[in-house]
Amino acid sequence: MSTLKQVVDVLETLYPLRYAESWDAPGLIVGDLTAPADRIMFAADPSAAVIDEAVATGVQLLVCHHPLLFRSVHEVSGLGARGDTVRRLNQAGCALWVGHTNADASHRGVGQAAADLFGLIDQHPLVPIDDPVAAAAGHEVGLGRVGRLETPMTFEAFARRVAGVLPHTAYGVQACGPLDQIVETVAVLPGSGDSLFDEVRAAGVDVYVTSDLRHHPATDAIEQARYEARMRAQGVMLGSGDARIRPLLVNTPHSAIESLWFHYALEDVPAAVEQATGERPEVEWLRLNTDPWTLTIH
Repeated sequence: MSTLKQVVDVLETLYPLRYAESWDAPGLIVGDLTAPADRIMFAADPSAAVIDEAVATGVQLLVCHHPLLFRSVHEVSGLGARGDTVRRLNQAGCALWVGHTNADASHRGVGQAAADLFGLIDQHPLVPIDDPVAAAAGHEVGLGRVGRLETPMTFEAFARRVAGVLPHTAYGVQACGPLDQIVETVAVLPGSGDSLFDEVRAAGVDVYVTSDLRHHPATDAIEQARYEARMRAQGVMLGSGDARIRPLLVNTPHSAIESLWFHYALEDVPAAVEQATGERPEVEWLRLNTDPWTLTIH
């Protein structure tokens, strides 16, 4: 029987906490390290509906991507939703471990899983992390992924590919840019990505796939891309004659794109626990839509 401590050690080997952004605090949130952890459930968010399912099915460890305590809190009493979640998990003997930006940057983590499923090859991190341990294993780690499509296609065809890979949500997928433009190179950053437009532009890709694109940053980005394309067409800027607008933008539902990680975690975690402990845990992916939007009106 594997203990929670043994499973947490495995999780933090696969998805090292040292990869987390400075503002982030992933890891074990709730749990008794000596308790058994032979039944593991994966879910995007530790929402009330997810907790209901975990408790009802007797799960011993819930692994989520999004934190329960994303910002500083000063109480976990029963006076609020987060405190109630802690209470319910403790009473049910269900631990909660969060892999957030550390899982984003890891080998076979959130970014790589999405890029692989969108069909990108020749991949590298968008924002690399210099990690000797990963390098010794032949892995490139860091936030986001940059790669190319094996076969170039129209922007519309690629946006529809992204939508077809993602779990269905009412929010849907938005595309910004000329739909008939041929695209080949892509940057992917699951989660909120409008803070990395400079890195994406420096990568010179045709398309940027991310989430939570706000009006002003997205408008500024596409207008800059249109301006640069016009200047190249006029021979003013480097790359003269290339009138393509780039990067074009694909905006995805936040939890939907990040949940693609579980395609890999569902294989990697039980295999690594078995290798470490000799015991293979029972695992399941709760494919519950935790996107907050329930209706889009066109």
